[in-house]
Amino acid sequence: MKKGILYICPTPIGNLEDITLRTLKVLEKVDLIAAEDTRRTIKLLNHYEIKKPLTSYHEHNERQKGDILIKKLEDGINIGLVSDAGMPGISDPGEYLISQAIDNDIELIVLPGGTAAISALVLSGLPTGKFVFEGFLSSKKKDRRKALEKIKYEERTIILYESPYRVLGLLKDIRDIMGNRKISVSREITKVYEETIRGTVEEVLNSFQEKELKGEFVLTIEGGENKEVNYYENLTIKEHLTFYLDKGLTKKDAIKIVSKERNMSKNIVYRESLDI
Repeated sequence: MKKGILYICPTPIGNLEDITLRTLKVLEKVDLIAAEDTRRTIKLLNHYEIKKPLTSYHEHNERQKGDILIKKLEDGINIGLVSDAGMPGISDPGEYLISQAIDNDIELIVLPGGTAAISALVLSGLPTGKFVFEGFLSSKKKDRRKALEKIKYEERTIILYESPYRVLGLLKDIRDIMGNRKISVSREITKVYEETIRGTVEEVLNSFQEKELKGEFVLTIEGGENKEVNYYENLTIKEHLTFYLDKGLTKKDAIKIVSKERNMSKNIVYRESLDI
């Protein structure tokens, strides 16, 4: 028996019109659609008058349901995989199923479509030639800060996802660990209230103080300088200042150098220097 085909079908990240004709044709012809949230997918299918069986496939049943779907594919069933928005497998369920399909010699076809990360990158105005995508960092502050420490010297443009409930905390951690560098923050991409704010981390934080934060956020961060090993890596700001003061520099010059090396505001470094 000929095996079925697994189609990876990107869906609109906001505006229902942002779906390709090819994706619609595939969804019309497959035998089964595996959806992250069947309630959301049925709205898309109804909009385009597509009537196909749906089955849930989400992060909580990814492995168990994935094995069931692989069996169906081996039995000749063609399946379309969709997530709530964007490309399945990119910060959405799909990675395990795709890997299993490859391991079981099941044909895999990925259809082109939009992702919030790429749209936000282009909107940012930051360098697009080279970039890294880190997705969602941990919801735990300690682990999130560790992750930021690992990428603070990444030279390429950095893309992160975050929820409206944690975006302020993430921005503060970026400022403290990566410095007050350029950043672009986009939300509600392709939707009615789409918004992109560009500036330094401090400027974006200040603008968010007076806003009600809604929607999923994409943060596009300016790359840093590649300084994998720095003498001050394990020093506090005060210890860093003391290092230069012991060399005979004035406090004013020490503040200037430390703020530059750490890519931090002089005001922050100055406050740390007051009790030295």
